[in-house]
Amino acid sequence: MTDAPFRPFETHLDEAAALATLRAATMGADDGELYLERQRSESIVLDDGRIRSASYDASEGFGLRAVRGEVTGYAHATEISEKSLLRASETARLAVGSGGGTMAPSPRGTNTRLYSDADPIADATFAVKIEMLREIDAYARALDPRVVQVSATIAASYKEVEILRPDGLRLADIRPMARLNVSVIIAGNGKREQGGTGGGGRFGLARLMTREHWQPLVAEALRIAIVNLDAVPAPAGVMDVVLGPGWPGILLHEAIGHGLEGDFNRKKTSAFAGLMGQQIAARGVTVLDDGTIPDRRGSISVDDEGTPSAKNVLIDDGVLVGYMQDRQNARLMGVAATGNGRRESYAHAPMPRMTNTYMLSGPDDPAAILADLKDGIYAVGFGGGQVDITNGKFVFSCTEAYRVQNGVVGAAVKGATLIGDGATALRAIRAIGNDMALDPGIGNCGKAGQWVPVGVGQPTLMIGGLTVGGSAA
Repeated sequence: MTDAPFRPFETHLDEAAALATLRAATMGADDGELYLERQRSESIVLDDGRIRSASYDASEGFGLRAVRGEVTGYAHATEISEKSLLRASETARLAVGSGGGTMAPSPRGTNTRLYSDADPIADATFAVKIEMLREIDAYARALDPRVVQVSATIAASYKEVEILRPDGLRLADIRPMARLNVSVIIAGNGKREQGGTGGGGRFGLARLMTREHWQPLVAEALRIAIVNLDAVPAPAGVMDVVLGPGWPGILLHEAIGHGLEGDFNRKKTSAFAGLMGQQIAARGVTVLDDGTIPDRRGSISVDDEGTPSAKNVLIDDGVLVGYMQDRQNARLMGVAATGNGRRESYAHAPMPRMTNTYMLSGPDDPAAILADLKDGIYAVGFGGGQVDITNGKFVFSCTEAYRVQNGVVGAAVKGATLIGDGATALRAIRAIGNDMALDPGIGNCGKAGQWVPVGVGQPTLMIGGLTVGGSAA
């Protein structure tokens, strides 16, 4: 695979022949497209002063889709050739059957570019990347003699996409991605604790490789580890919880965001199905999904069906006003597609997915919110969680949290989990800070076996009556 631009209709396929095959596969269908993709990715992991892994992957392929009603025919191949395309068309065609559908209009075109089309992998040589990772290791150990292990990962990818519609419309996008993660383990008081941080977005590695960028990351990872080293067991019980701004929006993403995706609501398997226009959250709660923020990890100039990305309001002042839609679910629900048709790769059919999902700021001062917390938890960082889309019930583990009593932030706590359901949590929001922040660019979202990059964000929030799971006696 070369570094030359991806032009599949010049190097692999005759455009006229490919279009004829696509039209034959989608004749009598409601929708369909030929999606072609090439991706290169690189990842280097330094662990405890040694390179643990270094990988470079390159792939290309296509997916052909034909949609009739609720049925989707999808076939994909790693070989981009007329022979493979013909075989794929026969498979996808099975979903159309005897036809009778009306082909949906193509997405409108856009010249909007939300990120650079430069290859982030080429920003530095392999040797320079390794030297930076070793500098990170040395810097972390110099900051605190208790550091016993340092892990650092640098990763970049470069995805090129072409979409051909049955009416002959061609759409294209080039999607860079870069990320740097740092983790440290410190030892003290007979214990070991870990702290980690990182981030990135749709830009080159050069932005992440400066000392001005990575030194604060190392210091933050060390701070979190020190906090956890001195943490006490978390209390258990039903109590008010204050969530910090930024990354804690992952709770919003999981507990609420998935429930606002079109497919779950069309099938009435979401806790929010049938509630359009109703008050589902406290007054002042406004939630958006916005794929148009420049350079953000979850942003896309066009989605994986070719629909331009959009800034979609989902909840407005507590009222449900919109779902996230791909083309199929939008058509079946009689609404417009919202630019949320996403897929992990050419080997996957698109479905409604989030981009950057966040809650807007409110009127409250964050310090005043904490001062009003009489007895509860202040949760700043989150790790893994589980959510049941059908009822919105969630369980999230806190990676950094503090006990608060009479408005005073006290000792850090460990082992805290937050338990509740999205619909109840939305209504139980008692205060909304004026400090909305987006996460640093670390989010990945899984759905039906597919993973896509996403962003989250929120201001400081107070939520009443969440169940806190802990280990304190």
